[in-house]
Amino acid sequence: MATATAASASEPEAEPAAGPKAEGEEDEVKAARTRRKVLSRAVAAATYKTMGPGWDQQEEGVSESDGDEEYAMASSAESSAGDYEWEYDEEEEKNQLEIERLEEQLSINVYDYNCHVDLIRLLRLEGELTRVRVARQKMSEIFPLTEELWLEWLHDEISMALDGLDREHVYALFEKAVEDYICPNIWLEYGQYSVGGIGQKGGLEKVRSVFERALSSVGLHMTKGLAIWEAYREFESAIVEAARLEKVHSLFRRQLAIPLYDMEATFAEYEEWSEDPIPESVIQSYHKALQQLEKYKPYEEALLQAEAPRLAEYQAYIDFEMKVGDPARIQLIFERALVENCLVPDLWIRYSQYLDRQLKVKDLVLSVHSRAVRNCPWTVALWSRYLLAMERHGADHRVISATFEKALNAGFIQAPDYVELWQAYLDYLRRRVDFKQDSSKELEELRSAFTRALEYLRQEVEERFNESGDPSCVIMQNWARIEARLCNNMQKARELWDSIMTRGNAKYANMWLEYYNLERAHGDTQHCRKALHRAVQCTSDYPEHVCEVLLTMERMEGTLEDWDIAVQKTETRLARVTEQRAKAAEKEAALVQQEEEKAEQRKRMRAEKKALKKKKKASGGDTRRADEEEQGEVEEEQPSKRRRVENSSPLTGAVPHGEVDKGLSGTPAPVDVGPPSKQKEKAASLKRDMPKVPHDSSKDSITVFVSNLPYSMAEPDVKLRPLFEACGEVVEIRPIFSNRGDFRGYCYVEFKEENSALKALELDRKSVEGRPMFVSPCVDKSKNPDFKVFRYSTALEKHKLFVSGLPFSCTREELEDICKAHGTVKDLRLVTNRAGKPKGLAYVEYENESQASQAVMKMDGMTIKENVIKVAISNPPQRKVPEKPEARRAPGGPMMPRQMYGARGKGRTQLALLPRALQRPGAATAQAENGPAPCPAVSTSAATEAPKMSNADFAKLLLRK
Repeated sequence: MATATAASASEPEAEPAAGPKAEGEEDEVKAARTRRKVLSRAVAAATYKTMGPGWDQQEEGVSESDGDEEYAMASSAESSAGDYEWEYDEEEEKNQLEIERLEEQLSINVYDYNCHVDLIRLLRLEGELTRVRVARQKMSEIFPLTEELWLEWLHDEISMALDGLDREHVYALFEKAVEDYICPNIWLEYGQYSVGGIGQKGGLEKVRSVFERALSSVGLHMTKGLAIWEAYREFESAIVEAARLEKVHSLFRRQLAIPLYDMEATFAEYEEWSEDPIPESVIQSYHKALQQLEKYKPYEEALLQAEAPRLAEYQAYIDFEMKVGDPARIQLIFERALVENCLVPDLWIRYSQYLDRQLKVKDLVLSVHSRAVRNCPWTVALWSRYLLAMERHGADHRVISATFEKALNAGFIQAPDYVELWQAYLDYLRRRVDFKQDSSKELEELRSAFTRALEYLRQEVEERFNESGDPSCVIMQNWARIEARLCNNMQKARELWDSIMTRGNAKYANMWLEYYNLERAHGDTQHCRKALHRAVQCTSDYPEHVCEVLLTMERMEGTLEDWDIAVQKTETRLARVTEQRAKAAEKEAALVQQEEEKAEQRKRMRAEKKALKKKKKASGGDTRRADEEEQGEVEEEQPSKRRRVENSSPLTGAVPHGEVDKGLSGTPAPVDVGPPSKQKEKAASLKRDMPKVPHDSSKDSITVFVSNLPYSMAEPDVKLRPLFEACGEVVEIRPIFSNRGDFRGYCYVEFKEENSALKALELDRKSVEGRPMFVSPCVDKSKNPDFKVFRYSTALEKHKLFVSGLPFSCTREELEDICKAHGTVKDLRLVTNRAGKPKGLAYVEYENESQASQAVMKMDGMTIKENVIKVAISNPPQRKVPEKPEARRAPGGPMMPRQMYGARGKGRTQLALLPRALQRPGAATAQAENGPAPCPAVSTSAATEAPKMSNADFAKLLLRK
């Protein structure tokens, strides 16, 4: 097929005059470019067809009619190129600009996976065959390609293969493809393509070699390995040789000894094909394989039923195979799992650890480590393990150094990752040095590597992360230990420790003690004493410990003069530390006192404002009527505050249907209301007409609380019923109305079964008339004050991203399409306000931590609809702890309901028995001994009440005495 297609595609290239003649030179260039594009698309559209039994008659599997059709297509496209020139011109210019942009972006960041994919797609569309080959080559050097990308590349190269050299190039490409992942489809394509070269020298051996390797690689695959066995048998059956029968017999017997799906059909086919009876040994192997198949079936069926990437199912399958202990099957199940979970570092670590400890095959181990770092280059643990594996298997020093340089450019997301990588490489260089020699090339290389590591962390890492990642100077400490213990160079070790202390570590006692221990082991007493004296002066976290070590050393080794100096220095230092701590404590106490005074001042200001409000009210009217009139004014002037007033001060004589608010404890007592106005009479009549059915708290388990509904919603129960009936049978929907008969935006939905109520919670945040509807469990907060309705985690979630700066017009589908390019998106939530308007924020939950880390690297700083977004790992700030209900209902507080007098209601022992007429306007009301004070009269001014005294006030009184 390759020859026929290439011939048909090359003929029009040699005849540029076949198309319509252009009037000018520019038109000829455009026409030629258009012809090349159309012809290249025709070449790319050609597909490689597999070989049948008659391979000797059709070498490449393409008939002459197929070639004629392709030639006709290309000729027709050429002849009409001028007609379609206007159609392709604008599209081509647009694609060329996009290609230039992608190439520029890749020159800045070569690890941008999506840019590589988009560039290959556009170059292939434009027919730039040479450039697309180069682009694919560059991408394959950095990333392992997926099965789809490899098959597309292989089909293009097969279509353009002309001679034996091109066939060798395709063979080399197949070899690279099967190294990335174990893909049965690629092995099948490889075997079928090799059949086309059977006429060349060594072609038969090549085909058999490819199929044998395919069987060893994926022949144990229970669901897809069957295709490889059948293709191999068909090939052997088509060869006219005397030994072919024995070869086919051997393939049948080998296949029947392996547990594969549809084994029964294979056995029946063998019985029909074989002229002789099947040997008993083959039958026994077949039955044994059937028994093994039954053991594997639960795991295979779990994979078939689950959705990709099926990590949990693969993990269970791996655990089972590890218990069985067959190395070939263990390797296969790991490879199958990695095809769908190639971005999970933990899976690569587990696989490489098994190979390092069990198989220990050099080529296999190094190949898996290499693939691991290509799939997850951001994981420093994989690079460290790769360096260890290369050293373990005796890799060349230049190869290990080159691998380390690649790791430095991998783009880790944390500064400590670079420290860990440098430490692994420095450990490797240290093991190469023979310290019995005074100087060597390896020792100089180790010292230069230490110097470069410190410089790299100071320049590269600190500029990127604003931290070196090594605050304790671990690398410099290790260098000092090597110089002191292995090189006997204490002078260099002391210089290094001086640098460590000047980098902000002199205040830590443990750092000084580490230096002291090094001096004790490899230095002398004089430097030990000097180090401890400096430690006494500089340590701020645990100076007592350092002083104790100094005194212990002088007690054991020092003279009397040394002892006196040590005692004087330690006493002076400890006295100064005690003084500093006392000052710090006083300062902290002063700050606390200032905060308390500010809080008291705020309380006084609130009391004064409350007193001014009360003075404005009529002093002679009924207090309750004045409160009712005030409530009416608030309802008319400030609708947004109406619900709070109604919750705290119910005025009607009976509780309407569902009017009990879940936040209050107890039921308000009926209150007789004076003659209302006409408007109040109308509202009262509406309330009296409503059914008076109180909420039954015993049904909380089958009831949900629905809030944030539009206030303008007419007949809420009718509109909401179809929505909730999808969750189960609805017994009743109780909407809550205000005193004036207006819908208050929330209701209770009672179901017949508890499962229906739990299912209804999934409707939370569903849009209803343009607003997100809040659905939460029905819980009495007076009995469960710690119950939290907020259902999202407020802790650090490494698999979830926080996206800010989004345009308000960005939809959930648009953002999901962007995020899916970097991993499996489990959930995506656009943050909105109570009115349903977007805030430009979103939370994106990925399958695992590695996908989220990759997405942060790729998406942070991305431009979406002219908005530059910011992407970070989700770590919300701590939510403020809400005030306790007891504190909120304190006497005189602004949130105190007018008719609520504590947990036990309005007890008779708290009533003021003095007639109202005899009460003095300025008399202070005594506070109840076991509860809040009684409600004062209307004319009583809160401003005349004795202000509460703080701790500071009491302190002033004591000082005056």
